[in-house]
Amino acid sequence: MPSLWVDADACPRVARDIIVRAAERTATPTWFVANHAVPLPASRWVKGLAVSHGFDAADNEIVARLAAGDLLITSDLPLAMEAIDKGAAVMTTRGEILDRSNIRARVQMRDFMETLRASGEHTGGPRGYADTDRREFANALDRWLAKNA
Repeated sequence: MPSLWVDADACPRVARDIIVRAAERTATPTWFVANHAVPLPASRWVKGLAVSHGFDAADNEIVARLAAGDLLITSDLPLAMEAIDKGAAVMTTRGEILDRSNIRARVQMRDFMETLRASGEHTGGPRGYADTDRREFANALDRWLAKNA
């Protein structure tokens, strides 16, 4: 049975709640990994893993534990690329599927935008997490679980 891995450092609370409910409903082992303790309900299926503080400590722990066929939920594109290289599925908290066909272009765009910001250009940040994002994520997660769990 595949496991769910959540890059919990930047996971919106509403997405966390959706993941917890889905894990309980489908009896899917789920790990929330972060640089701090993540508030989670007592559960047989949902666990938190707080890692040491440090650059990419949570990402490194996820990559070390992730297995082919697992699902990683993250918006961290370099982490997503590593997970895809290990054979895992990747989904953002907005329900977007990241895979071999789109990850390199997304990472290149991220790097380009980072270069612009470093040069002083104001590029704005990600848009807020809306109800449509919540619905898209919940539906995408349900589809993945129905197919894989």
